[in-house]
This record gives sequence, structure tokens and C-alpha cells, in this order.
Amino acid sequence: MEKAAAEPATGPPPKAPPGYPPGCPPGRPPDAVSTRNTTVLVLFTSLTNLADGVTKVALPLLATRFTRSPVLVSAVALTLTLPWLLAALHVGVLVDRYDRRRLLWIANTVRLAAVAALLGTTVTGTTTLSALYLGGIALGVAEVVALTSATALVPMAIAPGKLERANAWVAGAETVCNEFCGPFVGGLLVAAGASVALGATGAAYVTGMAVLLLLAGRFAPRAAGDRPAGSVNQRIAEGLHLLWHQRLLRMTALALTVLCACWGGWFALMPLMATGPMGLSAQQYGMLLSSLGAGGLVGALTVGPLNRLLGRRRVMFADLLGTAAMMAAPVLTTNLWPVAASAFVGGMGGVLWTVNSRTIGQRMVATELMGRYNAAARLFSWGAMPLGAGLAGVLAQWFGLRAAFAVFAGAALLVVVPFLRAVTPRALAEATAYRDPKTRPVTGRSAGRGPGGAGRRARSRR
Repeated sequence: MEKAAAEPATGPPPKAPPGYPPGCPPGRPPDAVSTRNTTVLVLFTSLTNLADGVTKVALPLLATRFTRSPVLVSAVALTLTLPWLLAALHVGVLVDRYDRRRLLWIANTVRLAAVAALLGTTVTGTTTLSALYLGGIALGVAEVVALTSATALVPMAIAPGKLERANAWVAGAETVCNEFCGPFVGGLLVAAGASVALGATGAAYVTGMAVLLLLAGRFAPRAAGDRPAGSVNQRIAEGLHLLWHQRLLRMTALALTVLCACWGGWFALMPLMATGPMGLSAQQYGMLLSSLGAGGLVGALTVGPLNRLLGRRRVMFADLLGTAAMMAAPVLTTNLWPVAASAFVGGMGGVLWTVNSRTIGQRMVATELMGRYNAAARLFSWGAMPLGAGLAGVLAQWFGLRAAFAVFAGAALLVVVPFLRAVTPRALAEATAYRDPKTRPVTGRSAGRGPGGAGRRARSRR
């Protein structure tokens, strides 16, 4: 039984009784399957995000060997994130058609090939800027496929009652490994040698591929040979329609877009603020950035108790205030400790928001739409980060650093009223209550327009 459950499968997930993971064959204990799959997903996320964090440091540092141009060096970092703007929507269609575990294997194979090619050119001394750009694009596209597939796979692998816990651990692994440990380890590995950094990254991707063999269940969103109706553009439109016309999903996506723009502005402005008005040393600046990762880890560990104590709505609302505080702190003081404390609160709130918004989407959106929904949501939110960074630079150039931080603090506060109007206790209760997959929105055109649209349709069908 265990062996058969872990084997790759191309068919759709078998029907499971309420409380079971949708991809789990009936008869398997849901708690045992969910625990096993959560462990596998957290381990996979940790390995691949650690490797991604290393490459985000290693590739730009390699570029400095060939040029001192800020534009050319920053272009290497841009290649790692640009695919989110150019390919996310089409990747969402891909994820909603093919087996999601196999897509994760393919994505890691592409990552491994790109890293191996760069390692080969590094060992032979033939690395060029063009090779770094091509490698960055390949890694960036693979990241879009991997993250979209992994997020869409979670509700198929985890029982509904265990989603919040699984999302907390996965989000915590993403934050700690990608934003904290990855860059730190990447710096150490590059110091030991570029070939060492690239070799270790490749080993992490290979290990991640092997870990996926331990996932129990089937992860194809539709039956083999069942071709979806409509063109690619029509299927993309279905995902966008669902995101826009479901009020709760729309509000969380728009709020996250503003919050991500604030984060992009913070990361763009803080180096100048730290080395200028704050007068921080390199070690102090590293501590300031570390407070973000520490806050994220605390958020992952406490999201469940906080949701039970305060309620999901208040916890998500706290992130709006936390982001506003993170942006306002440099306006009010140049002292390291208040700014670091606000960064800790911001990092913690970011994970709290991520876990809750993912859980809401996974409960509301049908399995066959999860890829397109996640791709559309991430297109707006992650795409807002470079836009926020660009706007921050313009504002700082014209009006000064403090004024730029103040603008973003105000933007975070502007979301408060729309959030409180759309994210109501009733809407959240209907969204997070378990439903049989048949009662969820199956296509983008069936998404409810009100906060409880899906719930009202579900009750009418019963």
C-alpha cells in the first residue's frame, strides 16, 4: 500500500471522503497521510528555497567578476524575477493541466541543468555575462513552475483540517531558507569558491527531486487525455475572472499587491537609509535584515494559536498595521532597535498573511483552477515588488528618504478600510469551512461576486 501510494500517477486524484486529502486513496488514515505529506513538502521547500537563496546571491556576485556596472549586475538579479511578469499566467494553465508532482520534477531538472551548465563554464573559465543571463532566465522560469505547482499541490496532498498547519510550516520554510539562510549560506559558499556554491546548489535540487518520491497520493488535476475546453487565452481569462469576481479573493490579492509594493520599497530604500542617516555598520545592517527572517519564523510557529485566539480576520488585519509600522519606523527614528523591531513585526505579519491567504484560497478554489488562481495572484503581488522599488527610488530622489517611507506607510494604511469591509467574519467563515470539491467554484465563470457567493451556491445545491 505504501509503495503504491508513493508511485507517480497520471490519473486524477481518486474521490476521498470528507476530511481526507483529495489526492489520497480512500482507506488511508488522513492524519497519517497529511503528516507524511507535510513533512515531505516542508523538506522539499526547504531544500529548493535554500538553493534558490544561494543562486540569488551567487549569480550577481559572479557577475561582478566581469563588470562593475550597476545596471549589468542588477540585470542578473532581474533575470531571476522577470519570468513572474512574463510567464506566470501561462504557467498557471500548465499547472492546471498536468500532474503537479511531475511538473516539480521537470522544474528541478531545468534548475539542475542550468546550474550544471554554469558550473561547467566556471570550472573551464568560460563563464560570460550572457551565460549568467541565460542561466538566470532558466532558473527564474523553473521557479515560477515550481512555486505555482507546489502551492496548487498542497490542498491535494493535505486533509482540509490540516491545511493551516501545513501552510504555516511551508511558509516558514520559504521565509527562513530563501530570505535568511539562503543568502547567508550563499555568501559563505561563494567565498569558498563559485564552483562550490554551484555544486552545493545542484546537490540540493537533486535531493529535492528524490524527496518528492515520498509524497503519497495522485496529483493530476484531471484525467489523462481529458483535454480542457477553450484556448490558452480563454483558460487564463478563467483564472483572472475567478480572482476578480470573487470579492474575498480579490481583496486579499489587491491588499497583498500593496503590501508587496511596500516591501519592494523597503528593500530598495533601506540600504541607503542604513548607510546614510542611520549610520549602520555592515554587521548592524545584517542584523536588521535578520530580524525579518526571525519574525517570519515566529509567525510560522504562532499562526495557529493566534488564529484561534484572535481570529483569522484580526491576524490578517495586524499584518496591515505591521507593514505600516515597518515603513513608518525609519520616518520617525534613525535608531537601530525600533527599526529592527518594526522589521521583526513586518516579517512576522508577512508569514501570518501568507498562511491565512493561502488557506482561504485553497478552501475556495477548485483543484482544476488552483494553478491559474495562484499564478494570477502572484503575478500582481510579486510583480508589485519591482514596481514598488522603482517608485521608492523616484520618491527618494525627489523628496528624500523619509518622505518615500512615509508614502508607503500611508499606502499600507489606505488598505485598512477596504479590507475591513470585504474580509468580514461571515465571509471568512464560509470561505474556510470545509466543502466537498463539487461545491467549490469549478470554472472562473462560476465564481461568486459576493464574499459568501460560493457558500450560498453550495447550500443551494444541497
